[in-house]
Amino acid sequence: MTLHYMPDAVRTRTMTTSELRSHFLVQDIFVPGAVTLRHIDLDRVVLGGAVPTTEPLALGNPPELLAAFFCQRRELGVLNIGSPGVVTVDGAAHALGNRDLVYVGRGSRDVSFSSDDALQPARFYLVSYPAHAEYPTASVRARDVQAGEMGSMEQANRRRIARYIHTGGIRSAQLVMGMTALEPGSVWNTMPAHTHERRTEIYLYFDVPAGSVVFHQLGEPAETRHLIVRDGEVALSPGWSIHAGCGTTNYAFCWAMGGENQDYADMQPVDLKTLL
Repeated sequence: MTLHYMPDAVRTRTMTTSELRSHFLVQDIFVPGAVTLRHIDLDRVVLGGAVPTTEPLALGNPPELLAAFFCQRRELGVLNIGSPGVVTVDGAAHALGNRDLVYVGRGSRDVSFSSDDALQPARFYLVSYPAHAEYPTASVRARDVQAGEMGSMEQANRRRIARYIHTGGIRSAQLVMGMTALEPGSVWNTMPAHTHERRTEIYLYFDVPAGSVVFHQLGEPAETRHLIVRDGEVALSPGWSIHAGCGTTNYAFCWAMGGENQDYADMQPVDLKTLL
């Protein structure tokens, strides 16, 4: 597991394109036949991907955690963005189709991943935060999750927002997790933008067609920058940074947050007139 350190707002203002990408973008986490993990100093989040093929993959215990097992002091959200597969937690199998999710509670010892078809593998996206309390492991189907429509075609931001792990759904210690899917013809997400003073957020962009990109916006509201993001890449957002995007086509993204407040509406809106 590699460690990933974030710059502060002042340093970010003077970064080159390559420096911005190395600090705010996480790439290459979906490797066939492997579990790939990154440790980020944003509320100590660990994120990664698991792509099982011919054999199941076990969630290891990176030495950097100094734990007896991965979830000894952590909780974990697993979203499948690929073909059907299974996440097994302490002997209990959770079958996940595309866009289904399982929450793995603190204290779970053995976690493994498998695909129904090695030629069309599952792609499990992993997000883990430290947990101060234990909540039961639970799974949810995409069709059963709490969701709502937002935006309009006139503003090119018609989208469906689904909340998986939150105070009104699967309970957790601090992890909040869900996904947003844009309708055909819509390309903007999270605009008008906002920041989070009490938590950080990460965006996994997926279902981005080959040859298409998303222009992810970041930075202080008066010092904005952008990243070119492609399918299966993660944009990192400290509490002081906006996080929004505009694609060359419609796409989806998984959002996950950690910090001291799980209130979905706890954000600081940014007036479009103040964006620079």
